[in-house]
Amino acid sequence: MEKKTKKNLLLAGAGLGALLAYRSLVRQKREFSFKDRTVLITGGSRGLGLVLARMLAEQGAKLAICSRTKHQLDAARAELSAGGATVLAFNCDVSDRAQVQAMIKEIKDELGPVEVLINNAGVISAGPLEEMQVEDFREAMDIHYWASLYTILEVIPEMKTRGEGRIVNIASIGGKVSVPHLVPYSGSKFALVGMSEGFRAELLKDNVLVTTINPGLMRTGSARNAFLKGQNEKEYTAFALLDANPMISLAADDAARKILDACRFGEAEVTLGLNAKLASIFHGLFPGTVTDILGLVNHFLPGPGGIGKERVRGYESETNLTRSVLNAPNQKAAQENNEL
Repeated sequence: MEKKTKKNLLLAGAGLGALLAYRSLVRQKREFSFKDRTVLITGGSRGLGLVLARMLAEQGAKLAICSRTKHQLDAARAELSAGGATVLAFNCDVSDRAQVQAMIKEIKDELGPVEVLINNAGVISAGPLEEMQVEDFREAMDIHYWASLYTILEVIPEMKTRGEGRIVNIASIGGKVSVPHLVPYSGSKFALVGMSEGFRAELLKDNVLVTTINPGLMRTGSARNAFLKGQNEKEYTAFALLDANPMISLAADDAARKILDACRFGEAEVTLGLNAKLASIFHGLFPGTVTDILGLVNHFLPGPGGIGKERVRGYESETNLTRSVLNAPNQKAAQENNEL
């Protein structure tokens, strides 16, 4: 019996070693340089998108960024250009397919076909379900799902013709575990995760590698630009202070480096942050239990009322706590990442 156990352990060890060696060979074969590549980043004017643009510029990529907010777009373009980057900037609503088509055609004419697509554009509406309207769900789907689909469909033909391409879809841990008070956001991110995984499976044969990124909380400064409903000041305080806590949120630079590494090696899916990884694993094993726990958490979140179904930005919902040192990491990130 002892000999049989040792033999089984040796076989298991050999199998694991062979699997790790195979994975290492696949990673080496897929390794991708961003130098002189044409990269499109949606939502690239601020927050995580801008951090990614800076890092790609350092690696010699030719950049195209887009945003619906012109003053932030102009500031991002000026910063990237001053650093020596080749950059085109588009005031584009990516939920409008015609605008997406026109933008990608101009990128091709000016920089060449898009070789790396990073779907990063996003919107957050936070508040209790009682204050959410159909429009909130539609907007989230338009930006997270449909806009990503529009950009993907435009770049795929050229990528398949070249026999090479990278697509990165920035989803969320909210697309794996639905979070109270973020139901439109979570629902649309679930849809994005499903679409992204399906495209990965179908495009692998063409050497077009699709990567799904599921970040947990990140200190990008983006809480300032989230939409809040209901008791907006309480919603923003909870959101901002969780975001600012370095024990549970990732620094933007760390997140961006991991995202670019996942793209470089053509990873299928990466979840960022220990808390997000644990939540995803636990939910996969015990989905009903996790949902019921989140139902208990919901009892402690602000109820309906306040401004009701109206919505305002985070920066319009400041409190003494969000102006305090407790929120200093977010304030610093917002200043650094063009979120003001």
